[in-house]
Amino acid sequence: MDIKINHIAKMEGHAGFMASVLDGDVKSAKLEVQEGIRLIEGVLIGRYYTDMPIIAQRICGICPVVHNLTSIKALENAMGVKVTPETEKLRAVMELAQIIHSHALHLFFLSLADFLDMDNDIQLISTYPEETKIAVRLREFGMDIVRVIGGRVIHPLTNEVGGFKKAPEAEALRKIVVDSERALQDAVALGEFFKKIKIPNFRRETEYVCLTKKGQYAVYDGDIVSSYGLHIPVEKFEQDFQELQKQDEVIKKVEHNGISYMVGAIARININRSKLNPQASRYLESLNFTFPDYNPFHNILCQMVELIHCVEESTRLIKELLNSDLEKVITRPYEIAGGVGVAAVEAPRGTLYYHVDVDDKGYVKNVNIITPTAQFLANLEDDVAEYIKEIINLKDQDKQKKLRGFIRAYDPCISCAVH
Repeated sequence: MDIKINHIAKMEGHAGFMASVLDGDVKSAKLEVQEGIRLIEGVLIGRYYTDMPIIAQRICGICPVVHNLTSIKALENAMGVKVTPETEKLRAVMELAQIIHSHALHLFFLSLADFLDMDNDIQLISTYPEETKIAVRLREFGMDIVRVIGGRVIHPLTNEVGGFKKAPEAEALRKIVVDSERALQDAVALGEFFKKIKIPNFRRETEYVCLTKKGQYAVYDGDIVSSYGLHIPVEKFEQDFQELQKQDEVIKKVEHNGISYMVGAIARININRSKLNPQASRYLESLNFTFPDYNPFHNILCQMVELIHCVEESTRLIKELLNSDLEKVITRPYEIAGGVGVAAVEAPRGTLYYHVDVDDKGYVKNVNIITPTAQFLANLEDDVAEYIKEIINLKDQDKQKKLRGFIRAYDPCISCAVH
């Protein structure tokens, strides 16, 4: 028996699905990418280093901030450029805001209908108008932060190697702090709503991988850790993890020790949950999850936990910035130098890695970008192969509906994966 889905709507990018089942045994399960490779890495080679963050953030319209930040960090590491603590803090706020608006979009508008047995978001919005307004407000809160700091939401303008072209206006930051009280109330209310949805009870053990940092729920910086005991600096990622380019596939999948693994919200919650802010921690406790949690559908609720946490954390950091000298984020003079740099930042969908080689005149010699979806794609397919066994006796239409919901729960970004 073959299972084929020509197109999976409501996710970033274009993909279908194909599986082959023989006598109840799943012979193959594959996400069929329906986009051509974009060759952004090739475009960057030979470019002056200042072009790299501007071009790299065009990889994705939903999460441009993390591509911008990670490319800048890699360049700074390559050239030995040091930035101020205030700069790092302001960048962390940008990434927290990126996660807020991406999670709000995915949680409510891309995945929720699957769990409420609704065919489309028009029905969802009509049935839950107040919850829809909350989700929109939360997304706008995240986008407002990016706009204030970066100059605009999509493809920010102010962030650069060494710091920022200009500091955000203190008055605009103070307004965000005022707005954050309503945003936190909204996030908690949306969390209570999500606690009522029925999540499928599916489980398959896997390895979780993310960044970690002492005393922090790591987003902007940290070491690489896994639920299987790995703990290495980011610079050693390419030594421990293997990119695989298979014939006729446009995405280079990634494995660790020859097996698939998972990144993203569920990985971060499994590993870093003890470092959540108070409201997020209380909400997670109320979910009564047992850890390690190997239900990939729980990625949705882990995003909800993170949404609450990111509202809390961004507010805390902005208050700290307002009590410091914002002018310290302005880029200071630095020397252009050749070198190799590696960096990682937690994107909404998981850890994003950049490796860049710059010559002594500041031109990019080589670059490698490893996106979250490329990392978890093999794990998604391994999960789906097991999940099919539980739904194999459903009608074809119902099987396809269940599989679409399963894949969307992962929150894949095909545009990033085919970069």
